[in-house]
Amino acid sequence: MHVCCAPCATHPHRVLEAAGWSPVLFFCNPNLAPREEHDLRLAEARRYAREAGLEILAPPPEFEAWEEAVRGLEDRPEGGERCGICFDFRLDRAARAAREGEFEAFATTLSVSPAKKAALIDRAGTAAAGRHGVAYVTADFKKKGGFLESVRISKEHGLYRQDYCGCRFSREERRKRREEGKGSSEGKKL
Repeated sequence: MHVCCAPCATHPHRVLEAAGWSPVLFFCNPNLAPREEHDLRLAEARRYAREAGLEILAPPPEFEAWEEAVRGLEDRPEGGERCGICFDFRLDRAARAAREGEFEAFATTLSVSPAKKAALIDRAGTAAAGRHGVAYVTADFKKKGGFLESVRISKEHGLYRQDYCGCRFSREERRKRREEGKGSSEGKKL
C-alpha cells in the first residue's frame, strides 16, 4: 500500500485489513520538499508502522527523476496535470515494487485526502497495474468518514500532520495563500 505520510496510512490500512488484505506500507514520495519534510514524513511513517505492527518498505527517493517528470508543469494549479503526473510516477513505482515483491495487488492511501480526486488517482493506479501486470485495489478512503477517522487515529498516535500536499509547488501555494490571509492551499490539514 503506497503511503504518502503516516496520517494517511492510519485509516486505509485498517479498511484493507478488514477486507482481508495484509498491507505492507510502501513509502515512495520523491515529490516531498524540502528534503527535511521528506525525511520527517518517512520517520513518522516508520514510527506508525512499528506502533501498528506493519512492515514498511522505503526505496531511496528519486528526487531528480520526479523533478524531470513534472518539468514544464511548475505553474499548473494544485489538482491538475502536474498532480496526475506525480500520481503516475509514484504509483508506477508502487506497482513495480508489488510485482518485484510478488504481492498480489497494490493500493494507495492518496484518496483519503479530501483535496485529492479518487478518479485521477485510480486512473494512475490502474495504468500502473497494467504496465506491471499486478492488480490495483481501487478505493476512495475519504468516504464514510474516512478522512475524519484518519485525523482521529493520527491524534491518538501523536503523528505529525502537514498542511500541504508535499511538493514544493503546493508549499509555495500555501505560503502565498497565508500571506493573503486565505489559509493553506488545501484548506485542511492532511
